[in-house]
Amino acid sequence: MSVPADLIARVLELEPNERAELAHVLLTSLDTEEPIPPAEWKTAWAAEIERRIQEIDEGRAVLVPREEVEARLRATLERVRDERSAAPGHTP
Repeated sequence: MSVPADLIARVLELEPNERAELAHVLLTSLDTEEPIPPAEWKTAWAAEIERRIQEIDEGRAVLVPREEVEARLRATLERVRDERSAAPGHTP
């Protein structure tokens, strides 16, 4: 099913705060799962931490030095900034 063009046009005529509210309502409508209780989150994260520790202890995890992670992040951020500044219509 495709969204009718006239509906899109009408939505784009809304004020920014109205579009934001509509976006929130639409995104919330997609979340059909019940929230996970905090106790379940804590249990799930504890299990995940134990799994990761076991992978490290058994030598199955690939560990990356902090300096390398930081360098990769800086390079990615710089690339994204460059792409955005080169985008049509970009104003610094």
